[in-house]
Amino acid sequence: MAPRTPMARIPMARGRLPVVGHAWPMMRDPLGFLGSLSGQGPLVRIAFGPVKAVVVCDVELVQQVFRDDRTFDKGGPFADRVREVVGNNLSTCPHHEHRRQRRLLQPAFHVGRFDAYGRTMAAQIADRVDSWRAGQVLDVLAEMTMLTTNVLTATMFSDTLSAAELKRSQEDAEVLTTDVLQRMMMPRAVTRLPLPVNRRFERAHTRIRGTVEAIVTARRAEGGDRGDLLSALLAGYDEESAGADRTLSDEEVVNQMLTFHLAGSETTAVTLTWALHLLARHPELERRLHAEVDDVLAGRTAGPDDVAALEFTGRVVTETLRLRSPVYVLTRQVTTDTELGGHRLPAGTVVAYSPYPIHHNPDLYPDPHRFDPDRWDPSRKPARHAFVPFSNGARKCIGDKFSLMEATLALASIVARWRLAHLPGEEDVRPAAAAVIRPKRLRMRVSHRYVG
Repeated sequence: MAPRTPMARIPMARGRLPVVGHAWPMMRDPLGFLGSLSGQGPLVRIAFGPVKAVVVCDVELVQQVFRDDRTFDKGGPFADRVREVVGNNLSTCPHHEHRRQRRLLQPAFHVGRFDAYGRTMAAQIADRVDSWRAGQVLDVLAEMTMLTTNVLTATMFSDTLSAAELKRSQEDAEVLTTDVLQRMMMPRAVTRLPLPVNRRFERAHTRIRGTVEAIVTARRAEGGDRGDLLSALLAGYDEESAGADRTLSDEEVVNQMLTFHLAGSETTAVTLTWALHLLARHPELERRLHAEVDDVLAGRTAGPDDVAALEFTGRVVTETLRLRSPVYVLTRQVTTDTELGGHRLPAGTVVAYSPYPIHHNPDLYPDPHRFDPDRWDPSRKPARHAFVPFSNGARKCIGDKFSLMEATLALASIVARWRLAHLPGEEDVRPAAAAVIRPKRLRMRVSHRYVG
């Protein structure tokens, strides 16, 4: 067996600058920086200021990390900062807590609840899309964020939030998701200084957490099942645990709901925004999508019974997730000395993976920069393990099917009634790194397209 080489032999990614490391290349051109890593080796070292990590670019090595979530556990400076915001929950907890939390949350995402979720989604989507008017210019990301936040709060909390509380929670969520990346780059001591950015972040965090805590307390006292996510979490029961661990505490429920609220609405909103942009850049694909939704929907809002028939719509969503995956870097921390790709990684090493080097690898995806929904035709779609926008293995996102259904229903319902076109001179859209990779500025004009 070939000897394992030390971690120092792993190449350092190009473009490192003094003090800030790769933070500037990432902020300036996140897609270009991340997409370039696979050409520099299966493992590449990066540095964001004082934080250093090994990025895994090879799809088989990424699967090794996914499979061994005991050795490659959740952790590292970035994960710790996220935990400060959303607490200890399914996405942030260490390995020894994960299986219990997964079992308790799984009933909330059982297929039997999806019809009710889908009907709630359809009502919220229709309410938002029906409010548009011909000729209106939309800030597309802001509009999609409002749509997905309305969907998520309705499926999580039923009608618990008032209009004022919903608006405030949307504003607070925007602050948290916009500012979290720069806080990750700051030394911990700086995040505690009374700076305006820190005060704004803490105010938003305190308010949104307080809102969710009040709802959970009231609903625990009320009892019953409203058919929403919160009801399912409060009713969760784990036979394999003992005593108080058989149910989720109020604090654990709050932590889970915060994660769904912040991550779920943002990622789906960004996916829809990129999809509408890409379709406008590819009129032949837009025409095919129009033909499908006209045939299936005839101008109405899509519902859960339509998902199977919206096959090309689903492919558009999947290809958007491949080309513009919202989640761009996730980290694990090595818990014991181990080997990966022929290199020794000591305990404490931060290991990162990004969908971008994998999704843009020409050996896995020919012509990888081309927007091609037909890659996902059942007769030719890529290997399942080469598609990782939701991670994989035991820690794969529990809400992946929920998110895909929401995105499919929303995209189909939008294009069934409206056509969105770029404003003159604004067809090129730059990506920006925040909590997710989002379009920096995307304005589009809406026009009616379906006449029944």
